[in-house]
Amino acid sequence: MSTQQLSEQEQLRREKLAEMIMLGIDPYPAPLYPVNSNSVHIKENYKEEHKEQFAEVCLAGRIMSVRDMGKANFAVIQDAHGRIQLYIRRDDICPGEDKTLYDIVWKKLIDIGDIIGIKGYAFITKTGETSVHVKELTVLSKSLRPLPIVKEADGETFDAVTDPEFRYRQRYADLIINPAVKEVFVKRTKLVNSIRTFLNDQGALEVDTPVLQNIPGGASARPFITHHNALDVPFYLRIANELFLKRLIVGGFDWVYEFSRNFRNEGMDRTHNPEFTILEFYVAYKDYLWMMDTTEQLLEKAATDVCGNTDVPVGHNTISFKAPFKRISIFDAIKEHTGFDVSNMNEEHLRSVCKQLKVDADKSMGKGKLIDAIFGEKCEKNYVQPTFITDYPVEMSPLTKRHRSKPGLVERFELIINGKEVANAYSELNDPIDQRERFEDQIKLMERGDDEAMFIDYDFLRSLEYGMPPTSGIGFGIDRLCMLLTNQPSIQDVLFFPQMRPENINERSSDNEVK
Repeated sequence: MSTQQLSEQEQLRREKLAEMIMLGIDPYPAPLYPVNSNSVHIKENYKEEHKEQFAEVCLAGRIMSVRDMGKANFAVIQDAHGRIQLYIRRDDICPGEDKTLYDIVWKKLIDIGDIIGIKGYAFITKTGETSVHVKELTVLSKSLRPLPIVKEADGETFDAVTDPEFRYRQRYADLIINPAVKEVFVKRTKLVNSIRTFLNDQGALEVDTPVLQNIPGGASARPFITHHNALDVPFYLRIANELFLKRLIVGGFDWVYEFSRNFRNEGMDRTHNPEFTILEFYVAYKDYLWMMDTTEQLLEKAATDVCGNTDVPVGHNTISFKAPFKRISIFDAIKEHTGFDVSNMNEEHLRSVCKQLKVDADKSMGKGKLIDAIFGEKCEKNYVQPTFITDYPVEMSPLTKRHRSKPGLVERFELIINGKEVANAYSELNDPIDQRERFEDQIKLMERGDDEAMFIDYDFLRSLEYGMPPTSGIGFGIDRLCMLLTNQPSIQDVLFFPQMRPENINERSSDNEVK
């Protein structure tokens, strides 16, 4: 990076870096530093009557603010746990005649954003704030780019950086200056751990299945295509792991699950990212009614583990994850919210209904997609509290077992929360002849121009011919569920590094502009 491309602040920091090196101070020393405590532990546990337990603390963190008081300074550092105040006195860190460390390094060469290590003892200031009196200070990493300025007073943040373009592109900086963001991702991990514990306690087995697949199966979605050079064949990034997990049920496992990173070549909005996380699990000898009950138990536990309560604030609503959830068929939902009974309509009549309701319907859409479009446009948004939408038409569900008592329907449900799908589940189709015919119907849709229709997976059909036991399966959108339990409005807020249009950074500096 040439000096012409640097801001004044960046150039000044590089000059300070050079001066540190000239003074014999390594601005990026070896990584081992003997940390024995952290900000939160000290602030939560320090008591004057037990001060000897905090007489020799060693911690490290990033400088977030400095108050210059001449021969003594107060500073605040931020570590992985929180923030704590430091008291830094010239005669303490420079006990001899040479005051270089304080007068030159601390006062002139160290900046907000630098990472330091300190050794000292804890105490309580006259204003009642638990702090650390610094006896030794070490530079651990010189920051060459200034942090965005965030104003704080009395523990409250003002003028926080809220620009999503900056926050999503530079998540590392977002995490530094917006500490509350870290809690979102801590809760995300708690959510995954809660679900994993629930499944493990039930006897489920966590497995891994391929990300690179020769057929993009298990869902209706447009795939990403890549090329395997050695085999000279196209491969697809998986859109779902369903068909591989079912192969394991065929192979004799009773209950398998996977947290699957999936990829779909589709648009991006506040609930869609082309790379996302799905939990899928499949259980032999169970049906979709059992799966509804299990889903209620799982989500009730997850909400309690993550939020401490089954009543969770989401936007202006409070959503209850307390079982049981409402259940309604898709046809009844459409009739309730549009007045149309579409249960016995053919494709022509459905197109007429779409026209009357002003729902977009192109010529590639078959009966199933037309019904899905009506529900998505006119009904889905109305289900804020957890609701199971059940008993879909067979045309919408090529991998689902036909309903045991309702001709033309399948045993399927979608779980809608806050107006969005969070989970999708079936009594799985295990009849290989029926499955082949359903796949062939998908090929006909593909020939009509439906680029989300399913490919025929002949190996999966072969596995079904060996016999798959009656099975129920489900897929949960982990990102959407995390949005709900952390009260975040966008999927980008629960992904560390959401996909964005490539940035022409051009080695530009701290103005954070996207050129």
